[in-house]
Amino acid sequence: MSRIDMEDILDRYLKGEATPGEMEQVDAWLDQHHAAGSPWERMDKISRDRWLASLFRDIEAEAGIDNTRVVRMHPGRIWLLGFAAVAAAIVIIFTIFLQKAAVKTTSATASFAVINVPDNQKKQVVLPDGSKIEVNSMSALKYPVKFAGKTREVYLSGEAYFDIQHDASKPFIIHTGKVVTTVLGTAFNIKEDKKEHTIVVTVTRGKVSVANGNQPLGVITPNQQISFNEISLQHSQKNVDAESVIAWLESNLHFNNVTFADAANQLQQRFKVKISFANDKVKNCRFTGTAIKAEKLDEILNIICMFNNATYKTRPDGSIVIDGPGCN
Repeated sequence: MSRIDMEDILDRYLKGEATPGEMEQVDAWLDQHHAAGSPWERMDKISRDRWLASLFRDIEAEAGIDNTRVVRMHPGRIWLLGFAAVAAAIVIIFTIFLQKAAVKTTSATASFAVINVPDNQKKQVVLPDGSKIEVNSMSALKYPVKFAGKTREVYLSGEAYFDIQHDASKPFIIHTGKVVTTVLGTAFNIKEDKKEHTIVVTVTRGKVSVANGNQPLGVITPNQQISFNEISLQHSQKNVDAESVIAWLESNLHFNNVTFADAANQLQQRFKVKISFANDKVKNCRFTGTAIKAEKLDEILNIICMFNNATYKTRPDGSIVIDGPGCN
């Protein structure tokens, strides 16, 4: 189990959103290490959750003040659970916290570097093998300072565009949640949407193999895409306009004989807003134009809708709905 998986499980456990299997996993680990006869085994689920949440806050507060790996425990809590149970909980939670803190800052260790890109910014990373990665805003990338062994492996949270140097002797592997993407030398985009629990891989050049852990999902080539849902474990593969998917790389938005649907996807990525269509026929309307970076979404939509005999309205939740007779 990876540290990211551990963090997700504990987070769901504390929120009461963990699956029965995950709850049993945490409870069994703590029960295995508790002191014989301690009150831990007599606690109900609510009491255990409250104690773990309180302990997590203490650890997080301590780490924010001091970088040393020492955590002060209140004497009452040590008496409450017994030394062995407290130690077990500290091992689980503090290990998870250290990993969580690591992905929030730009840092380098003896073997790995971790970058975190703030909102409204992008960052390009050149790896030791010459491969280039453009990391989108609100995304994190962990990569080795030097590639060793038979593979080149990196870890992504969020979205990034990869342009990988070919090396048949060392496959390039990207870990994104449960998805493992393997290539030899190609260019492609990976986007993780944590709210929708989806990971989408889109190829612009070459060939990419996508898997859910060890379970293959498919092989895709230019202008093809695989989407995987980490909750339902369902996946789909389809043909797409790859250029529209990577439009976030450009400062300006270039619409070159694109459909309204493709343009809406670019606008969603640029302005972080949900856009839908009341009439699917509007999606097929095509046009060409350029939206300057400084232009506002309303200004862009007014022009596009005028060209395509369409209208739009903004809902109370901020989402946008486009309507019109459509195009043949």
